[in-house]
Amino acid sequence: MTGSWTNTRNLGSTGLEVTSVCVGGSPLGSMPHLYGYEVSAEQAVAAVEAVFDGPFNFLDTSNAYSDGDSERRIGEVIRRRGGLPPGFVLATKVDGDRRTGDYSGARVRRSAEESLERLGLDHFELLHLHDPEVMPFDAAAAPGGPVEALVELRDRGLASYIGVAGGNLAEMAKYVATGAFDVLLTHNRYTLLDRSAEAVIDAAGSRGMGVINAAPYGGGMLAKGAGEQPRYAYGLGDTSMAGIANTMQAACERYGVPLAAAALQFSTRDPRIDSTVVGISTPARVAQTAALLNHAIPTALWDELEALTPPRELWIR
Repeated sequence: MTGSWTNTRNLGSTGLEVTSVCVGGSPLGSMPHLYGYEVSAEQAVAAVEAVFDGPFNFLDTSNAYSDGDSERRIGEVIRRRGGLPPGFVLATKVDGDRRTGDYSGARVRRSAEESLERLGLDHFELLHLHDPEVMPFDAAAAPGGPVEALVELRDRGLASYIGVAGGNLAEMAKYVATGAFDVLLTHNRYTLLDRSAEAVIDAAGSRGMGVINAAPYGGGMLAKGAGEQPRYAYGLGDTSMAGIANTMQAACERYGVPLAAAALQFSTRDPRIDSTVVGISTPARVAQTAALLNHAIPTALWDELEALTPPRELWIR
């Protein structure tokens, strides 16, 4: 199946064609403190092999995921295969130094160099500024700061396109408004349980930016159900989200639809969203995600789920 992807969309005005699902690489490095399970190097490499042979042509990772192990494991498969599959889009992110807190322009350049080495590449198709809300916006946008450094990497041809990826919506809106970025990636703020990212998604779209929506399952609650994962967005969301998720799950069960299918398709069916990031850590999850994406969902169920949308005061800001 390598290279024979279908259902691709333009990523904003970038010219990149990506599938409606983007594979999220954060679990590939193993982050048990976040996900509650270990991922061995062997399992991660097998998962990446399955991704490269599967129906999705888009993979997202980051310099900081498991101190670089996500990139290292992806890079191992790239080297085995002599490069990325034709037409495959790999995105990664520059990160501040997690030990020292340095997120300067110089750190952005070092982060990019580290990622190129781990991945075995000489160029990024898409490179994000990751979680810039950890620093004041004025500092990030100042001369010599991380935004300028990332723009320079694009201007030098080391990155075809650059994006901003984060959660805090007020901060993300500031970065979108700079006009410096080609792509927005937001997470946990546009799901069946939370629509708070709508304004920034609209703002990005009005500028011709690509829009990537990550974590449609809200940290697992909308995939496993609130019984197994009672915390929405790893504890960021309101505790009453669990009860609403249970009601949504019951509605889905009446129609014979997995809650995860509705959660995924809620994002992928929105024309404002070019691709939706779903974390994958096993080979089997590739086919399972494709099945969820293609599961038929009746209009009546969408209507019920819409009526169950939590009030704005419960949404994450």
